[in-house]
Amino acid sequence: MKHDVKDLKLASKGRLKIEWAARFMPVLESIKKRYAKEKPLRGIRLSACLHVTTETANLMEALKLGGAEVALCASNPLSTQDDAAAAMVKYFGIPVFAIKGEDHKTYYRHLNQALDHRPQITMDDGADLVGTLHSRRRSLIREILGGTEETTTGVIRLRSMAARGVLAYPIIAVNDANTKHLFDNRYGTGQSTIDGILRSTNILLAGLHFVIAGYGWCGRGVAMRAKGAGSKVIICEVDPLRALEAVMDGFEVMPLEAAAPIGDVFVTVTGDKSVITRRHFIRMKDGAIVANSGHFNVEIDIPALTALARAKRRIREFVDEFKLRNGRKIYLLGEGRLINLAAAEGHPAIVMDMSFANQAMSTLYLSRKGRTLAKAVHSVPREIDEQIARLKLRSMGIRIDRLTPEQKKYLAAWEEGT
Repeated sequence: MKHDVKDLKLASKGRLKIEWAARFMPVLESIKKRYAKEKPLRGIRLSACLHVTTETANLMEALKLGGAEVALCASNPLSTQDDAAAAMVKYFGIPVFAIKGEDHKTYYRHLNQALDHRPQITMDDGADLVGTLHSRRRSLIREILGGTEETTTGVIRLRSMAARGVLAYPIIAVNDANTKHLFDNRYGTGQSTIDGILRSTNILLAGLHFVIAGYGWCGRGVAMRAKGAGSKVIICEVDPLRALEAVMDGFEVMPLEAAAPIGDVFVTVTGDKSVITRRHFIRMKDGAIVANSGHFNVEIDIPALTALARAKRRIREFVDEFKLRNGRKIYLLGEGRLINLAAAEGHPAIVMDMSFANQAMSTLYLSRKGRTLAKAVHSVPREIDEQIARLKLRSMGIRIDRLTPEQKKYLAAWEEGT
């Protein structure tokens, strides 16, 4: 079996961590049991480009138990957990191509090795796999039934492809499922971003001005946790509705250029490029900390920061110090990549449970109906979303009410008024 991981000797350590994550993923565990019994994915070849973590390992195991032939590569050069990668190879028999800290050339070699699997279904986090497939490996497209996309940035890229008429097969936007973005993006990103910042810096957040660029679901989550830690949170937005919501949520809102000389910590979560640029760096105070929790490191203009600096050094693991010509210092965390995965362990398993349950069930949906779907970005079917929510509630020991026949009739009718 072909694979490329750091060291297979890490496998036993990774296996224990994967078991620990499984303890907090009861919805996916129920899917594993069902898939192991029914083998609904028998014969399906699947190539996945995801963050290679213990939670992802549990998803890959579920798919393989369901009969799928799976290959996995990393969706970010710094997010791989090498022990989890080794465990998937040694104990699950899954071809994994991922090494933490891999360079650009290796990253794309790994993408192509995953595509050598000749997938019928793709599973992406950021759309790099789909992009490579459409630009360099088009001969593989005719075999593909469909794909799934995990994150906001990837969905944006895929919708752009669909709008331009270049998307060659249907994609299910797992990110847009309510049981994904309302929980994973908000609670997962919120907690894990703060976790990554604290692990890399060991700073005290209380009393600091904490500037967040972007007030989508991820930005909301980061703001919630930063406020809870005692920070004075400032939101920077381009969308007037989100900016208004941030004001109503009790946060100060201003342009990023105005926040630049005030902020102690800056976090980008926009999904766009060149959010923090030269004009912001030159206004930042000495000791400002800059991090990104959006999918790609392009949110921070790192070349501009490098050009402004007369010296650069790695002062702590995951902390690069840029000394500007005027003597001020700016600290960039995790090379501008996803700080929650570069310096920490990503989202807690308990929230990834729902996200990866969506992946597992959407894969089954595509295996059955992919050929009938338009070449567009599709929502997760509502029945899947609701089933996952009910399974999650059940696993937490929570019961809810159900509509009576009379209530259902009332909601479906128009005749009965005041």
